[in-house]
Amino acid sequence: MLIDVVDLLLCPQCRARDVESGVDFGDTDRTLLCDRGHSFDVARQGYVGLSTGDGGKFTGDSAEMIAARDAFLGKGHFDSIAAAVSHAVPSDSEVVLDVGVGTGHYLAAVLDARPDARGIGVDVSKFAARRAARSHARLGAVVADIWSGLPVRTASASAVTCVFSPRNAGEFSRVLGTDGVLVVVTPTARHQHELRGPLGLIGVEENKTRRLGESLSGLFEPVAESPLEYSMTLSRKDIETLIGMGPSARHGDPEARSAALAQLPDGIEVTASVTVSTYRRRANAAS
Repeated sequence: MLIDVVDLLLCPQCRARDVESGVDFGDTDRTLLCDRGHSFDVARQGYVGLSTGDGGKFTGDSAEMIAARDAFLGKGHFDSIAAAVSHAVPSDSEVVLDVGVGTGHYLAAVLDARPDARGIGVDVSKFAARRAARSHARLGAVVADIWSGLPVRTASASAVTCVFSPRNAGEFSRVLGTDGVLVVVTPTARHQHELRGPLGLIGVEENKTRRLGESLSGLFEPVAESPLEYSMTLSRKDIETLIGMGPSARHGDPEARSAALAQLPDGIEVTASVTVSTYRRRANAAS
């Protein structure tokens, strides 16, 4: 819940002016106020929007995409990935920030394994934050754009997780405390490769993990890199929801894809293939 993490949050309006101003609940639990008078409404679903309002037109995943993701993840197909993320986060982490939290599935797994930890889930999609807000009792959900700055206190996080989501190395470094770790999950070229040709899905860039390391090298040093690959037996309905929750949902001809999907057997082996990369914040990295 937001009340569990409100002391870790910042006013985005003040952050845009390089001032760290905390927020707290006002006279009711429906408003957050900063020290300088900026106010932010808490949605009845329990999340809060902490954006500057200049993040552009991109609003993240739609309600339909989040519903599809919730359905697919709810069947356990990516539970091995969630377990790998939880394993990579240090067991004594007190505050875990998940950027691109989605439904809250991965952060909830991390918190389940750490009874005393608190979690902040940030996503640009209000539909994602709405779902994440009810995914775990110790998770506070926030709508924010990472490219406009994370509304999270400097050096307040023990770990940052980023699963299939964009990365802002500078902001990750700022919010992580001393010895803080960053855990990133990226798909490999083999991820769901059985579906790309028949259904025209968007492919994965070659050497994605290597380029990730290069993009982070100025602020982070690599600690571990763990490959994870396994086979999933997916029904046509599973594949439909898998497509609906990802970037391919916004591309291609839906009717042609539905026709191609109908030609697949109702039970196909599909590869899940990712790399779980762990980085530590460099001691000389500027906050």
